[in-house]
Amino acid sequence: MVFPKVDILGVKVASLTMEEAVAQAETYMKERTGAIIATANAEMIMRAVKDEELRRILNTVALVVPDGAGTVWAARYLGCVMPERVAGFDLVQELLRRAPARQQRVFFLGAAPGIAEAAKNKAEVLYPGVSIVGTRDGYFTPEEEPAIVTAIQDANPDLLLVALGVPRQEKWLAKYRKAIGVPLSIGVGGTFDVMAGMVKRAPRWMQRSRLEWLYRGFAQPQRIGRLMALPQFVWRVRSAKTVDKGQGPVYNVYKS
Repeated sequence: MVFPKVDILGVKVASLTMEEAVAQAETYMKERTGAIIATANAEMIMRAVKDEELRRILNTVALVVPDGAGTVWAARYLGCVMPERVAGFDLVQELLRRAPARQQRVFFLGAAPGIAEAAKNKAEVLYPGVSIVGTRDGYFTPEEEPAIVTAIQDANPDLLLVALGVPRQEKWLAKYRKAIGVPLSIGVGGTFDVMAGMVKRAPRWMQRSRLEWLYRGFAQPQRIGRLMALPQFVWRVRSAKTVDKGQGPVYNVYKS
C-alpha cells in the first residue's frame, strides 16, 4: 500500500494509522524484500536537518511512521492529514503479540549489556509462544560487526529490532540491510529499556495528552539536553512555508 507523505523539515513521514502501520509491517515480512521502518519523532527529524546522511536514509527506507506528538502536530500545522501518532514502542508490542500465531521469528539487537535479554524474557511472558531467536547488546566495535551480521543470518529472523539510538541504528541498518537479509528491520530506540523495566513509560493520560516527552524529561534528567530539540523543532516548522504542488504529498520551503 502507498501512503501519502508529509515533508517535515526535509523528512517524508507517512500519513497513516497504527492499524495501517501494523498491516504494512506484516506485508513487508511476507514480501521478504529487506524493508526498514523508521520511527520519526521531533528529535530524530531535527537530527536529520543537520545530518544529511541520516536524512537520505530516512527518505529511502520503506516507511517512516510518525512516532511523537510533535511529528503529528507539525503535519497538522502544515495543513496536512496525520491521523494519529504511531509510537514505535506500541508498534513493536503489537507485532510481538501477533508473531506466535504467524510463526514469525524475532531478533533483538542493542541496548546495554543484559537489557536485550531481559526484554526477551519479558516478551516471552507477555506473548506466550513468541520466538526470540537471538539477542545481542549494542556495545560492540566495528571489528565485531561482521560476527553480529553472521549471527543474525544464522538466526534467520523475520523481524529484527535494533535499539542502538538515533542515528546509529538507522545508519547500521542502512549499511547492513542487504547483508543480513532480514524481511523487516525496525529501529526501536529505547524500547528494550522499557520492556526490561529499566525505564517507565508515561502514564496513559500523559500519552493521550501528548505529554510523554515532558514525562521523559522529569524521569530521565539526562535527556534534558536532547529535549531542547523540541522548541527548535517548533520554531523551524513555524518558519516553514507550505507549498502544495497538487500532487498529493506536501513539500515545504524553508526561510533562511
